[in-house]
Amino acid sequence: MTPLPGSVPSYLAELFSLDGRVAVVTGGSSGIGRAVAEALARAGARVVIIARDPQRLADAVAALRGHGCQAEHVAADLSTAARVRAAAEQAAAPFGEPDILVNCAGINLRPPLPDLDDAQWEATMDLNLRAPFLLGQRFGPGMAERGWGRIINVASQQAFRAFGNSGAYGASKGGLAALTRSQAEAWSPHGVCCNTLVPGFVLTPLTAEAAADPARVAAMAARTLTGRNGLPEDFAGAAVFLASPAAAAVTGHALFVDGGFAAH
Repeated sequence: MTPLPGSVPSYLAELFSLDGRVAVVTGGSSGIGRAVAEALARAGARVVIIARDPQRLADAVAALRGHGCQAEHVAADLSTAARVRAAAEQAAAPFGEPDILVNCAGINLRPPLPDLDDAQWEATMDLNLRAPFLLGQRFGPGMAERGWGRIINVASQQAFRAFGNSGAYGASKGGLAALTRSQAEAWSPHGVCCNTLVPGFVLTPLTAEAAADPARVAAMAARTLTGRNGLPEDFAGAAVFLASPAAAAVTGHALFVDGGFAAH
């Protein structure tokens, strides 16, 4: 049944539908990235997921197709510039140049800063900061030329405050938040909105080491205003909003999806 003009479904579609859009999501095979990929796909976007693990990728794409969504995947390690560039070309092949780029892939090595070595620093910066920069450089200008685009970078509380051995991870995510503002400055005059999602403590494979300590999990939940830690599905609505027509005046912004963690 076609919604009547002015009905709730048609109004919500005007605000939030991603029909006809193409999205690329890195780290989209698990955790927050997978939840975001599903949300964008179910809102109408054709989605390409980039991640390393072939089985997780296959499972994620199968789940999306099970919802009737169009989805493909690219198995790639984004730890070198050459691999990032190759993955970008592969990602643009199935559905064309993307309108939406979500950078969620990352690593969180946790040694205290005095113990952090060069290799750990470089590995963190390569994946958490250089890869989003290169993907933005590849896709951002095309979005600007077409007059519409969205870049969503997933940062961290540690981009804004130091705790829990922030080390290289905090520095990389702080750089990512700053990169987002630079991207907004460059491309928002041409219709490309660039924003950062800021999680609290979310139970995902990335936080498995910290989540293995029940006392730490409870302490993190106690720091929130909602009284619980985050879940990947908490990011679905925020991601669709930032990717949608409704967010046309939202750019250079850091949206905290953290249960009030940062406000407490």
